[in-house]
Formats: sequence, structure tokens, C-alpha cells
Amino acid sequence: MSGSSEPAQIGDVLRCTCQLTRKGLQWAKTGHPWVYRDDLESAEGSHGDIVRVEHEGLTLGSAFLSTRSKIALRWIERSADPQRPGAAFWRQRLREAAEMRSSLSVKTDAYRVVHDAADGFPGLVVDRYGSIAVVQATVAGTEAMLPFLATELCGLLGAKAVVARNDVSIREKEGLPREVKVLRGTCPETLWVFEDGPGGRVEFPVDCLAGQKTGAFLDQRENRWRAATYARGRMLDAFSHLGLYSLHAARCGLDPPRVSEIIAVDTSEGALRSLESAVARNGLSGIRSVRENVFDYLKGACSRGERFDTVVLDPPAFAKSQAELPAARRAYRETNRRAMALLGPGGVLVTCSCSYNLSEPDFLQVLRQAAADARADFRLEERRGQASDHPVLLCHPESAYLKCAILRKMV
Repeated sequence: MSGSSEPAQIGDVLRCTCQLTRKGLQWAKTGHPWVYRDDLESAEGSHGDIVRVEHEGLTLGSAFLSTRSKIALRWIERSADPQRPGAAFWRQRLREAAEMRSSLSVKTDAYRVVHDAADGFPGLVVDRYGSIAVVQATVAGTEAMLPFLATELCGLLGAKAVVARNDVSIREKEGLPREVKVLRGTCPETLWVFEDGPGGRVEFPVDCLAGQKTGAFLDQRENRWRAATYARGRMLDAFSHLGLYSLHAARCGLDPPRVSEIIAVDTSEGALRSLESAVARNGLSGIRSVRENVFDYLKGACSRGERFDTVVLDPPAFAKSQAELPAARRAYRETNRRAMALLGPGGVLVTCSCSYNLSEPDFLQVLRQAAADARADFRLEERRGQASDHPVLLCHPESAYLKCAILRKMV
């Protein structure tokens, strides 16, 4: 469908059918958006096709078929009479997703427009950065629709360019290449976007072609806004990346003055240079960037007897698979133990995990162990998750991947 502005899957009849096993039927009834290969009795169709899903003559709906992945089906529609979805079907879903985020555009021009199955688009995310739309497809069925989606996003969002950030490793499990390409228009290397947080407007640069994720960590927006209201005194922003926690804390702590110094630690020189550019553009001061491994910095700070009033820990995913969980638990426990030790009485720790393999109960247990190791008592002020434009499907626990706890050290 190269160059087409319409989805390839258009028509009234779904010609290919997948039959579920009895176990697969029971799993489908749970409402989970995926069906695994072991739960298929038989499957017609090619990789990326839209198929009718049945069990012993009972039609259950339609789904994208994958012949490469352990996840064989991703539901599109649950219906006794599913139709082959055409342009109008997908256009309506796209419009509904955009309308749900319409109120966000007052507070920021950087937000998620489509969040995978939670918006009815299996294997697709769409992020907006000002005049640029960034798409990421992780399944073959959605990949086939990218030319159509690029056209629609230009009209719906007024996007001047559409970028495909299809460089994530999960695509390899679907037999898809890892690549970055501009589907429409021209994308600048650096684009400035804004967020109106609790202290006012903060502008920051993003690189939609090579930056982390699709350009920035949009899922942490509401957590960094909330963290800014807690920030006091001397603050450590560990795994700072673009330093958005630092920027909002500095802006929020200006009037009245509450934050005396912020140290942003990250290993990426490029990310720290972006932070320094944002500090200057926003007319802020008191933020010092440090290029160092966070584990080493925390260890050194503890040895030096340093003290902070606020600490933010926002590390990358330590557990990208179940096999990595034991090592991840140890890493979370160690980083949090040292962060807790650095806090003075009454200090606040904002600590996060984006490892969806580590559940919230497990994360809280790790924090309890870290507090015991640090020989300190903490009060759980808040439990938080991902931003509202990254909705969680009730029957898809894996979609609740981001955990954030705000803890206060007891006096």
C-alpha cells in the first residue's frame, strides 16, 4: 500500500478466520487485548492481516494476525458481526482519541494522542510535539496503515511533519525492521515545546528523530508537575535525562523561593546540554548538571555525607523481561536505599519504576526493604502512575507499567 492514503484493509467481508481453543475462548472472555499463539486451534491469513476470530462457530470479533510473534492476535473489535475496517472506521477512532486529549493542548503542546489498545489502535502510539507528529508501530497490521495515518494526522492535528520512530527492539519479534524515517514534511533536529506546570511555563527541546522514546518522557508529565510542589531546599534529580523534573521544580520554587540548589545527574552529555539550553531559555538558575553514572554518584554522595531535602529517582527500565527481575529488584533496592540515606529528616523522595514486569506491590515491597536497609521510616504520601494521556486498560494489567511513589522521611 505504499503511497496510499487509505488503509489496505477495506471491504465488507473478513475472508480469513482464526479458531480459538477452549482455553483461548476463556482467555478472550477476560477482556485482555491479546491472544497468544498457544491459544489458537487454527489460523488462516498472512502476517498483518485482519482476521475473524471464532470458536466452534461462535464469532467473537476481529483482530490483527501475527505469524511471527508469541502474541498471535490483537483485538480490533469484539462483535458477533465484525466488518473489515475501512478508512472511516480508523478515522473515527483517531478523532475520538484526539478529542479525549483536547483539554491538554491548553497546558502543553507535547502529549500522546494515541496510546495503543487503550485507544483502539493495537500496536500504535502517536505523540505530538508542537507541529510534529511522531508515530510508532510495533505490529505489522498497524505498520501497513502508516501512510494513511500520516495523511490523517496532518489534517487532524495540523502537523507539518510526521515522523516514524520505528526503532524499538520489540519490532524484531514481529519481523519488522528497526528504522526512523520522515513520512511527511520536514522535521528539524531540535524542536522547542512547552509545559505549563504548577509554577508556570517551561520550554524544553526535543529531538524527534533520535531522542529517547519518541523525543521525551511524556508519561511522567503529571508526576514531575506534582513533584515540583514538594521540592524544597537542596534537590537531587537522578537519571535526569532532559531535566524536566529539575526545570519544573526550579520554576515552581521561585515564588516564594523554596529550592536553593538542584543537581541533575545523567550519563548522557547530549541530554545534559539540552537541559543547560533549557535553563538559559527559561531564565532559570541554580541547576547544576553532572555527567556521571547515577549508581556511582549516589555511592559517592553517601560517602561524602551529603544531604538533600528532595530526591527524584527516575531510572530506565531495569527489568525488560521476567528473567531480569531478580537483578532489577536488587538495583531498585540499592538505588533507593542510598537515596533514602541522603535525605534529611522531613525530606521527600520521588521514586519511579517503568518496568512493567515489576508490579506496583512488588515495587512497594522493594521500597520497604530499602527503607529497612537505610534504617529510616518513611510515610507514603502518594502513589501515582503514568500521565492521563497514557490510559490504562482495566483488563490489560501490563498497560499499567509506570509506578511512582512519593515518600517523606520521618523526623
